[in-house]
Parts: sequence; C-alpha cells; structure tokens
Amino acid sequence: KGKILVVKFRRTGESARSEDDTASGEHEVQIEGVRMGLEAVELDDGAAVPKEFANPTDDTFMVEDAVEAIGFGKFQWKLSVLTGLAWMADAMEMMILSILAPQLHCEWRLPSWQVALLTSVVFVGMMSSSTLWGNISDQYGRKTGLKISVLWTLYYGILSAFAPVYSWILVLRGLVGFGIGGVPQSVTLYAEFLPMKARAKCILLIEVFWAIGTVFEVVLAVFVMPSLGWRWLLILSAVPLLLFAVLCFWLPESARYDVLSGNQEKAIATLKRIATENGAPMPLGKLIISRQEDRGKMRDLFTPHFRWTTLLLWFIWFSNAFSYYGLVLLTTELFQAGDVCSISSRKKAVEAKCSLACEYLSEEDYMDLLWTTLSEFPGVLVTLWIIDRLGRKKTMALCFVIFSFCSLLLFICVGRNVLTLLLFIARAFISGGFQAAYVYTPEVYPTATRALGLGTCSGMARVGALITPFIAQVMLESSVYLTLAVYSGCCLLAALASCFLPIETKGRGLQESSHREWGQEMVGRGMHGAGVTRSNSGSQE
Repeated sequence: KGKILVVKFRRTGESARSEDDTASGEHEVQIEGVRMGLEAVELDDGAAVPKEFANPTDDTFMVEDAVEAIGFGKFQWKLSVLTGLAWMADAMEMMILSILAPQLHCEWRLPSWQVALLTSVVFVGMMSSSTLWGNISDQYGRKTGLKISVLWTLYYGILSAFAPVYSWILVLRGLVGFGIGGVPQSVTLYAEFLPMKARAKCILLIEVFWAIGTVFEVVLAVFVMPSLGWRWLLILSAVPLLLFAVLCFWLPESARYDVLSGNQEKAIATLKRIATENGAPMPLGKLIISRQEDRGKMRDLFTPHFRWTTLLLWFIWFSNAFSYYGLVLLTTELFQAGDVCSISSRKKAVEAKCSLACEYLSEEDYMDLLWTTLSEFPGVLVTLWIIDRLGRKKTMALCFVIFSFCSLLLFICVGRNVLTLLLFIARAFISGGFQAAYVYTPEVYPTATRALGLGTCSGMARVGALITPFIAQVMLESSVYLTLAVYSGCCLLAALASCFLPIETKGRGLQESSHREWGQEMVGRGMHGAGVTRSNSGSQE
C-alpha cells in the first residue's frame, strides 16, 4: 500500500494525518484506486451538522462548500474594506483627470488636443494592461497580480506629481493607467471569498467605495487646488493606494486559486484562518484538489461553451463604459450651456473663441461635479434591490433601457432643473448596470479563467472610455441630437445583448475548473456514497 496522506478534519479543527493507523478504528476503504478515510466524526453535544456541507459520510468537500459553511463574518468585513480602498484609489485616479485637465490647460497653455490626450493616455494604459493583469492573476495568483499593480500605480502616481513638463506627465499618467488596469482584479479575489447569498450584495456595495472615492477627490480638490496646487493633489490622491499597499500583506491568496494550482496545504490554512476569524466550524473531511495547469489562456474564453458569453459580455462592458464616461463628459458640457437647445444655438458663438482661452474650474463647477457623482449612491441601492429579485441579466438590461430612455428625453428642450434630474437618473442607472456586470462576470467564468475573463472585459470597457470623448465632446459640436442618439442606441443594443446571455448566474456557485461540465458540481453533491471516483480535474462523476 502506497503511503497517501489523508487530511481529516474534526470539529475542533485539529487535523489528524492517518497513514496506516487502521488500528485506531478508522476504516480505510479502497475505491478504484482512490483511498478514502471514513472516520467517526466527533461532534460537540447536540451540535447539528449542516446537512449539505459537513455530511459525515461524505469525507470530501470543495472550496465552495467551505466558503458556504464558514459563511459571511469578520474576515469578509475586513476584506470588503480592503477591496473598497483599492476601488477608492481607482475612482480618485479617474476623477483627477477631469480636475487636472482644465488646470494644466491654463497653467501650461496647452492646446485642447493635448488636454484630451492626457485623458486618453490613461485609458490606453488601462486597456493595454487589463488582459495582462488578468493573465498574471490566473497564473501566479490573485494576490500577486493585485500587489504588483497597486505598488506600480502608487509609484508612478506619486512620481507624476513631480513632472516638470507636459511630455513627462503624459508618459507618467500613461504608466499610472497601466497600473490601474489591475485594480479590477481585487473583485476577483473578493468574489472568491464570498458565500453565494452575500455575493451580489457585497460586490455592489464595493461600488459605494467608488462613489466615496469620487466625492472625496472633488472635496480634496476644493481645498487643495487653490492653496497648494495640482502637484499636491496628485500626491494626496495616492493616500488610499498607500494604505492598501501596506494592508495588502494581510490579504490571503484566494483558496480557490490555491486548489487549482495544487497548493492544498495553503488552501486549507487560508480556510482555517477564515473559519477562526469568523468563529465558524470548518467542514469535515478532505479538500478535493482539482489541479489545472493551463490557467489564464485566452483560448479558454472562446471554447464553444463560453464563446457567446465572452463576446456579448465584451459588448456589454464596452457600452457600459462608453455611456458612463460619455454621460460624465456630457454633464459638464450641458451644464455650461444650460440645456440641449442652447448648445445648438451657441455653436456659432464658440468658433470665435480662441482654443487657448482657458477657464479654471469655479466653485460652482465643483458643486455640479459633486451632485452628479452623488447620483451613484441611489443607483447602487436600486441595483441592490433588483439584482437578486430579477437576476443578473434582467438587471443589466433594465439599467440600459432606463438610461437610453433618459437620454432620449433630453431631446425635448428642458430647463436646468429637469436636465439635472434626467442626468441624475441616467447616471444612477448606468452606474448600476456597470456594477451588475461586475457581479455577473466573476460568477460566470470558472476559477481557471476568472481573472482573465474580468481583465478582458475591463479592457473592452476602456476601449469604450477611449472612444467616448470624441462622441461627447467632438461630435457634440456638430450635432447634439446625433450624439444623444448614439448613446441611447448603443445602450438599447447592450440591453438586447444582456437578454441573450446564455447563462444566468443568480443562485449559482462559482465554478472551479473549466474542464468540469456545467452544473456538475451542484448535481454531484447528492450522489456521494459508494462509488465516488475522481477524475484528474477533480470533477465528481
């Protein structure tokens, strides 16, 4: 008999390694070459074993079971704050752009195309890097990918505060964008530690941190810009990143990733640590390993099973960012004009103005920025309310439809107040749709390609964000109606795409390995008993 180590869990969390201690009354059964330890389980008096997880006759469990059994607790709260910090930092780096642009435009007498380039270069950086970060996260671990990207962003973010000339700041902000491309991976790590019931709610609430970050950036700018100037703003904006970088070392590696890369001990240690922090019992038995070598490969996103999902998601993410950032840019344009009709009439007057004429942001502009940003809070609440009722796909579709309806209503000449209201509603729903996509994407892909799937989707979103200034600012000058039609049309198509997604992930566990057939994990649970065989990918037939 070869010596196979079987790790067993008792209720106390002690693990006993049985090699050949059959004498101790623990029976070893040989089933098709897989040795299973059936042990007498020690339970506290009167302690009920949750039936589906710690089933005493079934001595195997998967990470999904462990996460479900341990449930939501102290550990997840800490993780939420950490992930939230990463999001805050991301939002602040994005928001800086709308504050920095007019400032540098004035200070360095930049022509407007150079100002626009400053925004675009950040998106180019993000776009080129999101797939790469996804790949790193799938191959070397979520924590590794996240750590490198955060330190990278922090370094270049602070460095860009010391940029002496335009070309320097252009390159440095581009490198910052390259780093920000990795921030969505915090969601991958986060989702993998969340039990099924809490998953949608938690990922949605992370969006609250995004909104807080944006608001914080505007408030910071109000105080810092007049007295200390933009260089200090850049330095101070890196504070959440610095905090995150320090606390990053507390982060555990995703247990799902460890199982997939064959690190059983690490996965068990992580799960035990969470169980201890949450004060919950570990499931009993042996953790199933489903090792998979070829993780994070592009071709896995295009297997017959995922081909449609991937393409539709890419379009949905594209439209999301295209419309979201388009709306942000349109808001300032429309506010300056007063309403849609005055943009059409004011075109002639503008041409006389020299392109170098520059206006610093006024108090009022900051206030407007603040108000429209606050609309994201109701957006999150609405999405929270409907995402578990309607399911992920219908939620995305609904958000897109409402957004395009609001942007079509802008065709009617409305006053400033109604305009603000419509923009407010549109922004609330498009940011809600964005979050719903953030919930759906990590749920739909298996662990082996989850980070890559999210990375490529995020990359497509940046493409949308890159194109949108040309629509919201350049095309707006020739025709307001065409601009609005482009946005609402794009969103209606995205709503259709959401309806056509093949998989609804509401109430479904996160899939572990891409070799495994759909639903197999859930079905396989009821069929334990005598003949449990394990294929090399860890699926249960």
